[in-house]
Amino acid sequence: MKKYQTILILTLWGALALWAWFIPSKQISEAERRPLAQKPVFSEKFQTEFESYSLDQFPLRDGLRTLKSLFHTFVLGQEDNNGIYLTNGIAVKQEYPLNTDSVHHAIARFQTIYDKYLAESRCFYAIVPDKGYYLAEESGHLAMDYGDLYAQVSAGMPWAQEIDLRSTLVGQDYYRTDTHWRQEALIPAAVALCEGLGVTPPKAEDFTIAPVERPFYGVYYGQAALPMEPDTLYLMENDLLSQCSVYDYETGKTGSVYDLTKLDSRDLYDMYLSGAKALLTIENPNAKTDRELVIFRDSFGSSMAPLLLADYAKVTLADIRYVQPDMLGQFLDFHGQDVLFLYSTLVLNNSAALK
Repeated sequence: MKKYQTILILTLWGALALWAWFIPSKQISEAERRPLAQKPVFSEKFQTEFESYSLDQFPLRDGLRTLKSLFHTFVLGQEDNNGIYLTNGIAVKQEYPLNTDSVHHAIARFQTIYDKYLAESRCFYAIVPDKGYYLAEESGHLAMDYGDLYAQVSAGMPWAQEIDLRSTLVGQDYYRTDTHWRQEALIPAAVALCEGLGVTPPKAEDFTIAPVERPFYGVYYGQAALPMEPDTLYLMENDLLSQCSVYDYETGKTGSVYDLTKLDSRDLYDMYLSGAKALLTIENPNAKTDRELVIFRDSFGSSMAPLLLADYAKVTLADIRYVQPDMLGQFLDFHGQDVLFLYSTLVLNNSAALK
């Protein structure tokens, strides 16, 4: 009996090894949104590279990842999988504990920008809570000390006025499978920002909400490896936005507020202002005033900025994860514009990428 079991195991192992070696290699993992290791060539690094290749290209890998996650969640009773937990069908990243050094690093980067460029500007800041702010306690999961984070930012940025967004959002205002907030749910938050900035706030009836036909599988879908229904991504459209133009300083090209070429990208959220970009300027030919706004932001700002445009003739978005603050003066003329620092708790608590 043992002989036949050994033969069966060796046969199965050999079949899987041959399958992994001879089937075409996948270039990327759609679920995990990362490139996969490719078939190595024979060299002194072959053993190490083959190990990575065999793990990434293993047959039925995605299905086995899901089975493993289901086992850990429903059999072993683990509360999270790969740092992601589900509550009422919403995937949430467990963001714990508060990283005080990271918060101070972010504040120091903002101080550098203020000292160098913003002496003549009216400055504001708004913190975007992550989903855990609304969902961790009620679901019994750990979360950072949000009160301490807000207090540290307030103490570290006395030169900027806070616009508090916490009461304008709920957990359901975020995608179930992703980090980000849903644009179609942002009118209350956009109103708070505009009232703080002293400009005309948006009204829901001013927009048409158009669904994107392709299903949206957010970043937590792949990380959790649990079966979840995809989200639907919506674009808030009107005549004002359709007539705005967006200049990309990286490419030197001008495009639109919503980048429909990203419909075929791995991350549909990139449709909002073309995704991760160092420096963009939105020109609004139908602005009610000649005022200008500069937003220092992370990816949450991509879907919020279009809702703040009514009064502003020009809105510039700078992401200092991708551009050195010292270089901004080479591209932008700071002359007393309104300035908004719009950053999520996720970036503030993991701010090493801020240059």
